[in-house]
Amino acid sequence: MFGTLRTLILGANARAEDTLRDTYAIELIDQKIREADEGLRAAKGTLASLIQRQRAEERMLATLDQRITDMTRRATDALATGRDDLAVPAADALAQMENERVLRSETVLRLETKTVRLRQSVEAGHHRIIDLKQGATTARAIRREQSLIKKLPNGDASAIEEAEALIARVTNADDPFERSDILRGINRELSHDGLADRMADAGFGPATRITAADVLARLQSKTV
Repeated sequence: MFGTLRTLILGANARAEDTLRDTYAIELIDQKIREADEGLRAAKGTLASLIQRQRAEERMLATLDQRITDMTRRATDALATGRDDLAVPAADALAQMENERVLRSETVLRLETKTVRLRQSVEAGHHRIIDLKQGATTARAIRREQSLIKKLPNGDASAIEEAEALIARVTNADDPFERSDILRGINRELSHDGLADRMADAGFGPATRITAADVLARLQSKTV
């Protein structure tokens, strides 16, 4: 029993959520687009930081290359002149700089890879948000069209349909004058007031009322 009630409650909640989402679909779309815009701005900021760091590492690597080139030339000159006392520390400095160059080159390569991937993600996100905004514009146009259609004669519960129903109700109503005439006839039959008229029309007894035949005969007699 409790399982059935839980299932019914879950179903009712799901239907209510669907109805709510349908009702506020445009507002939800706009909110999701705003959230996507915020995420894209954050991604752009991260991309800018990566590019800035990559450029800084590339500048330091270029400076290091210049120092290595300069120190190599000085160490070579020291060895050529027999100044081992200067050539040895120069070689030690070159070894440290070359090791540093390896690390900085790896750092630049990693930053470059991250920058390329993030740039692709930002570009893809940018295009998707453009598509979302165009879709939102289309959705708003469709929602306005649906709202207008409901107000047209063919829409649900339109004013014209209600008016047509009222007209049909009035025109199909019983005619009160006809009803009164029928009631008078019924009353005459019940009171036998019309019996003498029917018998006179059948030729029994004098006429109780003037007929069209009587009027026509009178007019003919005047023309003779």
